[in-house]
Amino acid sequence: MNELTDPYCLTDDQAAGLLAERTWRRFAGVGDSVVEGVREPAEGYRDESWIDRLLRWIRLVGPDLTELNLGRRDLRAAEVRATQLAAALDFRPDVAAVSAGGNDMFRRDFDPAAVAADLSAIVGSLRRSGCEVITLGFFDIGQAGIVPERYAARSSARIRQLGELTGEVAARHGALFVNLNDHPLSKDPTIYSSDLVHLNARGNAVVAAEVLRRL
Repeated sequence: MNELTDPYCLTDDQAAGLLAERTWRRFAGVGDSVVEGVREPAEGYRDESWIDRLLRWIRLVGPDLTELNLGRRDLRAAEVRATQLAAALDFRPDVAAVSAGGNDMFRRDFDPAAVAADLSAIVGSLRRSGCEVITLGFFDIGQAGIVPERYAARSSARIRQLGELTGEVAARHGALFVNLNDHPLSKDPTIYSSDLVHLNARGNAVVAAEVLRRL
């Protein structure tokens, strides 16, 4: 399989068709490694993060798009808020991607209420500025049979907990939420990187397609 035959992906022509009546001028990425674009290559798929693929598609119909990707790996939600929100607002985006909380959810001191508050501050501030905001619920890797059995159930529970609170934040502020928790490919080990944390290029291609369909 490759990205041209993968039913979960979009070709450039399909993407351009979906974007025919949508134009954005300024894109901001706010978050952790999901936004930064950490990934591994996958045979048959362009080695792109989902954000880079999405931006390339947007430029097919709006070549003047300007971007600011502030995403940095290993940041917790509070750190994303403290180090990136002001810069994102100063950039004045009309569309933004926000992902935070992934580095909080597997810690013993995970505080869902605190993560929700930080996400709400980020998403709410961007929405009040007039920006369209995209948020994500992650693929549930606990279903894929590649996480050690003793950790799989806990992984699924935390991923879904983060997805639920992210969806609630998005709904509260009128943001878009792309929930991948129960996507059919959650069970497919070929979308994940060997670190069992991030997605590979195929997984990123699928995320880009799902985000664009939602947009």
